[in-house]
Amino acid sequence: MTLDYVAHLKGETERFLSVLRGADPTLQVPGCPDWDAADLLWHLGEVQWFWATIVSRRLQDPEAAEADKPSRPGSQDALVTFLEDAHGQLVEALSSADPAEQVWMWAEDQTVGYVRRRQANEALIHRLDAEQTVGAVTPLDPLLSTDALHEVFTTIFGGVPDWGTFTPSGRSVQLEPADGPGPLQIGLGRFTGTSPASGTAYDDPACELASTDSPSATVTGTAGDLAAWAWGRGDLSRLTVTGDQGAVSDLTAVLDLGVE
Repeated sequence: MTLDYVAHLKGETERFLSVLRGADPTLQVPGCPDWDAADLLWHLGEVQWFWATIVSRRLQDPEAAEADKPSRPGSQDALVTFLEDAHGQLVEALSSADPAEQVWMWAEDQTVGYVRRRQANEALIHRLDAEQTVGAVTPLDPLLSTDALHEVFTTIFGGVPDWGTFTPSGRSVQLEPADGPGPLQIGLGRFTGTSPASGTAYDDPACELASTDSPSATVTGTAGDLAAWAWGRGDLSRLTVTGDQGAVSDLTAVLDLGVE
């Protein structure tokens, strides 16, 4: 799947701004209940500022960017202006850098190309947050939504760290975007292990990519509705579930761990 991530980043951010520019800043964000509209504006603004700083300075460590992080603006208009400025800086940084260049990234893929992908999908999901906040939801782009669906199960929830163990349950769920390219099959199980850094012990539901001839269950819907569900911005009511309901419940338990 070939996507112009920078173009999508621009389009999703422009929609986000058009929705929140005149919105009541105290409105609650359904997908992030601890946030209001002003918090959502600040979040996307600081995220885009941070990655603009990482890429433009080719930083290999986040500490320098964290040290230069600006203070949160005090008004809605100032928050909008901050995001507009940060967005312009991010688009310029991503457009002028070679996608293969190495920069710091929390994920395994530490390239500018992955920052492009991550920021396009970040803007997509928060554009949905903005629309849900004001009650004006519009369809999500099918190809970008399919990409966001793949990302959440390969980078956010997929697999376990080197010090952990994934024990498969033998169940799997196939996700089938009705308007996207091809299905995605998710194997279910549990993640166990103790973090050597924090000493925290884990025993949680988990998942990984799978490939079997007969998945336990199938979930079908638009790519946008599937992505909204996977990213915690929707539920199964807009999707069609067939097969083992227990397998879908197991996958839902993974998703309930949450992602902002």
